Amino acid sequence: MGQKQYNIAVIPGDGTGPEVIAEGLKVLDAVSGKYGFQLSFHPYDLGGEHYRKTGEALPDEVFESIKTCHAIYLGAIGHPEVPPGVMEKAILLRLRFELDQYVNLRPVKLYPGVEIPLKDKGPEDIDFVVVRENTEGLYVGAGGCLRRGTPHEVAIQESINTRTGVERCIRYAFELCRRRNRAKKLTLCGKTNVLTYAFDLWERTFNEVAQAYPDIETDYVHVDALCMWIIKNPERFDVIVTDNMFGDIITDLAAILQGGMGMAAGANINPEGISMFEPIGGSAPKYAGQNIINPIAAILAAQLMLDTLGETHAAQIIEKAVMKVLTEDLKGVAAGQMGYSTSGVGDLVVEFIEAS
Repeated sequence: MGQKQYNIAVIPGDGTGPEVIAEGLKVLDAVSGKYGFQLSFHPYDLGGEHYRKTGEALPDEVFESIKTCHAIYLGAIGHPEVPPGVMEKAILLRLRFELDQYVNLRPVKLYPGVEIPLKDKGPEDIDFVVVRENTEGLYVGAGGCLRRGTPHEVAIQESINTRTGVERCIRYAFELCRRRNRAKKLTLCGKTNVLTYAFDLWERTFNEVAQAYPDIETDYVHVDALCMWIIKNPERFDVIVTDNMFGDIITDLAAILQGGMGMAAGANINPEGISMFEPIGGSAPKYAGQNIINPIAAILAAQLMLDTLGETHAAQIIEKAVMKVLTEDLKGVAAGQMGYSTSGVGDLVVEFIEAS
């Protein structure tokens, strides 16, 4: 039987994206050689810079090519000279929606050696996952504008929630909670006291699906209260499931609990199709080209990709390497404060993998 082979679409993107993705690819090369599977990287020049030069965001033929791959590894999309929303809608949302990546997965884990603003909270307290519905809600773009630019302007943005979309996201969260086998507790985050139609659907579906998972403890928290509790008592949470908008907000707040955006990796998951993995910190153009940005989030995104593809042992060694580097080598995790360059951090991770 031959080696397993995976085709990976690589979108380095804008700003510091290419720098951190280069380190992730370096780590992926090292670990694939050690664990006996093959990765073929297929680069795609997409993003704000490409759009400014060509006027193209995501051409159909490029999209069709990406669809033939096993996974997508994304650096960052966002250029200061391209209006906000243009690239996000044309590339990120198109990939998420048309590839039906209906779960946004955000592990929130504090590693030893990483300082955070909270006192009296450590790695034993912060290890939860947010499962965010990724293809519905306010991000569908349903609505419109009337009398735009006048004093009587009306803007309507509707949140679309379907039983199918809500249920498959909730089922994924229950299954993930069972696989993690940690606290085995799933929290629904919503706003049932105000958003009575949408979150009535979420709550009823959540309670119905829960009947099939008697081993999982369930609870419910309003989103505003959850923003308080994940700071005050993050150890209370194991897996959190929520809608698109609330998930977008609480995951950025949660990133601070793991050391900031340079530590936070995420995934856009289609369990039956192609998933996309990325550091969530954005393109950070002010640091571009300086070789000082933290690549750990991109390396952890690569780890999450391998774990999702089923290469569990390879994913575990990447995480061990990251933990070693964070506890023994780096002075900090902020850009320019690591004591090492971007490429130097990648080299340290590779050294641990090769020596293991």
